Amino acid sequence: MARYHDEEWGVPQRDPRMLWEMLVLEGFQAGLSWRTILHKREAFRKAFAGFVPEKVARFGEKDVERLLANADIIRSRAKIQATIGAAKIYCGMKERGEDFAEFCWSFTGGKPIVGNGRNVPVSTPKSEEISKELRKRGFKFVGPVIVYAWMQAVGIANDHAVHCFRRKP
Repeated sequence: MARYHDEEWGVPQRDPRMLWEMLVLEGFQAGLSWRTILHKREAFRKAFAGFVPEKVARFGEKDVERLLANADIIRSRAKIQATIGAAKIYCGMKERGEDFAEFCWSFTGGKPIVGNGRNVPVSTPKSEEISKELRKRGFKFVGPVIVYAWMQAVGIANDHAVHCFRRKP
């Protein structure tokens, strides 16, 4: 967990595929601990074709059944189907010339939102706005709390503590 914090959490992520992967993983985390997801992340990557959206978008019912039988990941039919659907949405955006990273960062003008370093909310008006837009596009498991956790993880929101070395840009 310390390595994840020191090297990844809250570091602004600009890669569209990685932003999508993290959004999907945050959705799988719903109702569980992030530690559980983090420990299973490599198994998730293997099971979901490296989180390459173009590959995941082609998954069918046989793939869903294969994933449901995989004890190394979270076996939730709804979350697996939501991931396949999210891959299709991502690919559709790309086909229309819409970059997922630009979309994600557009809500904050391309800059991280910096919290006060003391009180960390579970959701914000901005996470509610992003959640609403994601749901409008068809994404699932993207409520305001999940979206805010994702915003923190990918550095769209900087909620590192006041004295944390990662707080500075």
